[in-house]
Amino acid sequence: MPLQMNRNVFITCAVTGSGGTQDKSPHVPRSPKQIADSAIDAAKAGAAIVHCHVRDPETGAPSRRLDLYREVTDLIRAADVDVVLNLTAGMGGDIVFGSTDAPFPVNESGTDMIGAGERMAHIAECLPEICTLDCGTMNFAEADYVMTNTPGMLRAMGAMMTELGVKPEIEAFDTGHLWFAKQLVSEGTLLSPALVQLCMGVPWGAPNDLNTLLAMVNAIPHDWAWSAFSLGRDQMPYAAAAVLAGGNVRVGLEDNLFLEKGVLATNAQLVEKAVKVIEGMGAKIVGPEEVRSQLGLTKRAPR
Repeated sequence: MPLQMNRNVFITCAVTGSGGTQDKSPHVPRSPKQIADSAIDAAKAGAAIVHCHVRDPETGAPSRRLDLYREVTDLIRAADVDVVLNLTAGMGGDIVFGSTDAPFPVNESGTDMIGAGERMAHIAECLPEICTLDCGTMNFAEADYVMTNTPGMLRAMGAMMTELGVKPEIEAFDTGHLWFAKQLVSEGTLLSPALVQLCMGVPWGAPNDLNTLLAMVNAIPHDWAWSAFSLGRDQMPYAAAAVLAGGNVRVGLEDNLFLEKGVLATNAQLVEKAVKVIEGMGAKIVGPEEVRSQLGLTKRAPR
């Protein structure tokens, strides 16, 4: 593949995620106001898109509560800074099996399996410009946990996104996920050109080596938009790698807690650091209006 650097780059900030990071850093936001404030600060630092999960305000545990999504959405839309809102639709596909000798019944404390309509309820209510579609089932590092997204479930959720006019951000954790995303577009379930997030280095998906990254980049149709990220200390190197390979950038506390070794980061600080990396390469940071034009997004006004 010839080197075709992206000269006009948008940054996505993944604000809080759903991992068990809430007690590992005081900067991981929990309440709707903390999440919104962190997203707004990231936008002021240069993020064109903010990708948001919600958490239980008391415990910090991941949540699917509609009222929390509504509050985050309203606070971000009422802010004095413009930003593209991207809400997760990845919750509700979790299975934790029992032991290897007795996988059933499943572990009820970790299993959270719901239908497509319920998984999409907050998207239909809040109508973000973008929402995520995790395009496959995957084993994570945990011994008996499976992120479950069947082809039938993905077709149902994808069709709902298209009907609502919300742009899916296709989350590709491995090569087969991207393969299935192209199938969804060919069927007309998703519209082309699509938007892809390459999720690198998540055990046990696509490893974060450059050969795998470039193989996935080469499989993306030329008219689709894409970003890439990796985890922890590889977050900033992947900002540079994504730009060099022709893509866009994702940073944020969902994927990495540290600004440098031993120094905990805020979302705004991670965005600021990514801006320096990108501009140091000679590229320009583009804002939300240019992203809307590029991706064909529909901005919704505050309620």
